[in-house]
Amino acid sequence: MEPTTHRSAAVRDGLGVGLAVGLSGLAFGAAAVTAGLSVPQACVLSLLAFTGASQFALTGAVGAGGDLLAAALSALLLGGRNTLYGLRLADLLRVRGPRRLLAAQGVIDETTAVALAQPTQEAARTAFVTTFASLYLTWNLTTLAGAYGTSFLGDPGVLGLDVVGPVAFLAILWPRLAESAELRGLAVAAAAIALCATPFFPPGVPVLMSAVAVLVVMVR
Repeated sequence: MEPTTHRSAAVRDGLGVGLAVGLSGLAFGAAAVTAGLSVPQACVLSLLAFTGASQFALTGAVGAGGDLLAAALSALLLGGRNTLYGLRLADLLRVRGPRRLLAAQGVIDETTAVALAQPTQEAARTAFVTTFASLYLTWNLTTLAGAYGTSFLGDPGVLGLDVVGPVAFLAILWPRLAESAELRGLAVAAAAIALCATPFFPPGVPVLMSAVAVLVVMVR
């Protein structure tokens, strides 16, 4: 296959994933406002954090009345996997200079998956840039739309929108849970730890404690 064809396929893959996943920003915008964040706060979080699982974790902890520090630590814990993605993509993308800061912002599950699926290095770079650009733009626009629309509803909990965050978070995790029985077992163990800790600790802290399940698997 010619290099041009590889790049065309990479652009197609990147746009498809970016636009499809970016629509989930509607759910995040609604969940953020339901949790008590303002529309500008929700938008700034999407602009700067830009990692869905961490954003949903933070707003979920805040919405439950948790300490902001614990909520932020929960979000950082989930976002830590992006560091490992960055190590894998560094040699593939070979970004130099100030552009590394911009590229680092785009290192998430979707951009990594699409880039690594390409057959050539040039196609991988094209796929990364296309996925990042389309997903970042779509995610932030839909965050604004979801947050702005929900802000007019008065109390979003009356319409049951308080479940949007947990449901969307589960939807993000589900494909990974379907990959292997070991991951499902890890998820069950982490959930059990969090549930047992919930009556005794403030919101956000049980999520941090559930990371103990990961340590057990690493040791084993």
